Amino acid sequence: MINISERMEHYRITGLSLVAIEKSKISKSDYFGVLEAGSDQKINEHTIFNACSISKFLTSILVSKLVEQGYLNLDEDINKKLVSWKVPDNQFTKHKKVTLRNLLCHQSGIVDPESSFTAVESFNDMPSMLEILDGKTPYCKTPIEITYEPESEFHYSDAGFCVIQLLIEDTMGKPFSVLMDELIFQPLSMTNSTFSSTLSTSNTDNFACGHDKNGELISGKYAIYPYLAACGIWTTPNDLAKLLLDVTSAIKGQSKLGLMATGIKELFQPQGCKEWAGLGVFLDGAEEKLEFSSLGWGVGFQCMLVAYPYLEKGIIMMTNTDTGVHQMKGIMGEIYHSLS
Repeated sequence: MINISERMEHYRITGLSLVAIEKSKISKSDYFGVLEAGSDQKINEHTIFNACSISKFLTSILVSKLVEQGYLNLDEDINKKLVSWKVPDNQFTKHKKVTLRNLLCHQSGIVDPESSFTAVESFNDMPSMLEILDGKTPYCKTPIEITYEPESEFHYSDAGFCVIQLLIEDTMGKPFSVLMDELIFQPLSMTNSTFSSTLSTSNTDNFACGHDKNGELISGKYAIYPYLAACGIWTTPNDLAKLLLDVTSAIKGQSKLGLMATGIKELFQPQGCKEWAGLGVFLDGAEEKLEFSSLGWGVGFQCMLVAYPYLEKGIIMMTNTDTGVHQMKGIMGEIYHSLS
């Protein structure tokens, strides 16, 4: 293993938390640095980070659960269940309608507007999902529409996950965060997991503050994203490890969430036009050595989750510093390669 403290100094990382899994058990957990530059509050197993786009992995698990329960269907036209907003029909949706599968693997025909889906300035700015999709906010300035035929191209899309969130809420009649809590967090005792939407009323003592690549504290300390299904999760490596362990258990028919092997394996099957695109995750390798990953990168934070579901191993890393370089080109890439 590399000298993590030394590498943190090199990359100006304020705090780092990691959990490794071997043989379906936590084999290693390490905590380095502090919650906020200049403070003496050390990172520990309860320190909560903004995991940003790792939210998409959690969303795919929730979708898998709702599909198994018969509430959602991966392959039907999502407009059949959307109530408060509809995907506008145009020439690109004539032959192929947008499905939940398309949205989860970023091949729905939606391209995010430039400079969209940034953090909000304050809790007073929290827009509704309807306002976002209608292009009525500074966070997504143009209405969301289909701009290429579904399944013909890949475009990483936060807007697509906003549509998924709305579909879940319209179908279930409950807020996304409540459903995630009831169906995922509570059954797995993920007690340190919450969403941006509750940050204003949370006790933030255990929350890591965000820092830029120079190690300076970000404005407002915490990045707030109103797009919960896309990037709104705050959690810990230990909590995510509970979820990863349940995914590997599901393959053997032993999931605490009641996830079925067939449904969970769908997440890490190649989807649509890209062999490396799964449902809410990205793929590498094949068969026994199949790897899926989910990366989180936002204002002040970077995180990485990598799992080998058939080898029953994985690693989750979180930092409260945006290094300005891709995870694999920074400290996380070094740790990943040292463990491989």
